[in-house]
Amino acid sequence: MTITDEDRKSMLVWARQCIEEHLTGRKPHRPDFSAYPSCGAFVTLHKNGQLRGCIGYTVSSDPLDETLKEAALAAAFQDPRFPPLKQDELEAIDLEISLLTPPEPVGSPEDLEMGTHGGIIRSGYNSGLFLPQVATEQGWGTQEFMDHLCRKAGLPPTYWKTDKYELYRFTAVILSEKDNL
Repeated sequence: MTITDEDRKSMLVWARQCIEEHLTGRKPHRPDFSAYPSCGAFVTLHKNGQLRGCIGYTVSSDPLDETLKEAALAAAFQDPRFPPLKQDELEAIDLEISLLTPPEPVGSPEDLEMGTHGGIIRSGYNSGLFLPQVATEQGWGTQEFMDHLCRKAGLPPTYWKTDKYELYRFTAVILSEKDNL
């Protein structure tokens, strides 16, 4: 998916304004992203370089503006790892959006290219997901990625060495406020 610089900036502004609306009640102007297809999206919040929230959807049939709004609000206020974002934290937050390609099944972890593919593991009711940038940010190779992915899914770290799971990969277009568009 190719996204113009202007739309990249608009998507980041929209996600931030959705969070601000929740905190202040000021309604943002709804942008028109109809030129882009519906897709999965994650919004990641960092505060002082540390993760402060990350939630999204692997697939979505909603219009992109609605998916971004839902993901932004969930990352800011519903990530169970963190308390809800407070208004006085907003200026310290860096926002990142990951627009996902549809997940595709793969036969083995060797089908994942670290830094290019994100991964989803599923086994019964357990599932875990890492965005493509996580492996690079953490300096993980495939084995470490899979060990941590299993842990995130609530599975033993080496569960990926069994044949009792499904593995999917996807790519993402990353939009970041740090890029100063």
